[in-house]
Amino acid sequence: MKPFRILLFSSFLLIPAIAESQNQVPPPPPPPPPPSAASGQVSKADSLFLAGSIKAAVAEYRKMYAHNKNNREIIYNYACALSRAGETDSSLVYLKKAMIIDPAITALTDPDLLAVRESEGWEVFENELISSVNMKTGNSIKDVAYAKSLWRLLCLEQSGFYETGIAVRNLGPDSPVVTALRRLQSWQNEKNLSEMEALLVSKGWPERSQVGSSAASAPFFVIQHSNAAAQEKYITMFEAVCWKGEGNWNQYALMFDRMRMNQDKPQRYGTHHYLDPAKGRTDELYPLEDESMVDEWRKEIGLEPLKEYLARAGIKYIPAATAK
Repeated sequence: MKPFRILLFSSFLLIPAIAESQNQVPPPPPPPPPPSAASGQVSKADSLFLAGSIKAAVAEYRKMYAHNKNNREIIYNYACALSRAGETDSSLVYLKKAMIIDPAITALTDPDLLAVRESEGWEVFENELISSVNMKTGNSIKDVAYAKSLWRLLCLEQSGFYETGIAVRNLGPDSPVVTALRRLQSWQNEKNLSEMEALLVSKGWPERSQVGSSAASAPFFVIQHSNAAAQEKYITMFEAVCWKGEGNWNQYALMFDRMRMNQDKPQRYGTHHYLDPAKGRTDELYPLEDESMVDEWRKEIGLEPLKEYLARAGIKYIPAATAK
């Protein structure tokens, strides 16, 4: 579902998810906020979808579509629900309708559409969508083959959060069902990292001008959810692309600080709160490398002052100078 994906991605960028290693079971995500319907209110269909009642959600979206056949958001969410229900041919029909109204790459990274990705008509749809987006954006996607591989991994990187969220809300975080789903996510993270490393070896860190901003962010998300060794291995490559103006400095800062945390070292840019409740409150800032330099380091890469970022992120921080 489009609004849900945007909110989920925003939460990853603003307040990173809990650090994992490849040998650890990733923690369940917090329950996601419900998506907004076209009217600005949460529809019955949206609520049913987020609760996992897919067949009922499909029926409700069908009713909504019958009353408003030109609303892209309704059509797109209907396609997502159909995909989750295993009705891939029908899903693709409505997905095409939504993309005719406004073509967008989000359809290529949405895990709700994983079933459609495996259908016979996906390749034709993907190629047509890329052509439409390139016409709309002035050929923003030049290395199409690389972009396709990155979009696929970005889609897989997000898979499992929807199912785990449902299980957590209904069964609790300690349920064996949640544990099993987290193990599957851990396995998928390992597989994603292996495939991403092969791409980085053969193609290098992707540049926005070649694959578009969405595809260019795929290595960040995959490696961010891996381990310190992988983060340390690729952080220099990521930095070099950022200095060329082809990367995302905010994502770089998040990865650098996550790497430091996974190494049990203080963070540099102040992007993370405590992630382990046993070590500190999860609404408090993780220790800084040098609080007298943090704003200078942030300024060097175009980030706002730490105080402004923390206020926006809802993270508590009392500088040592004022804590005495």
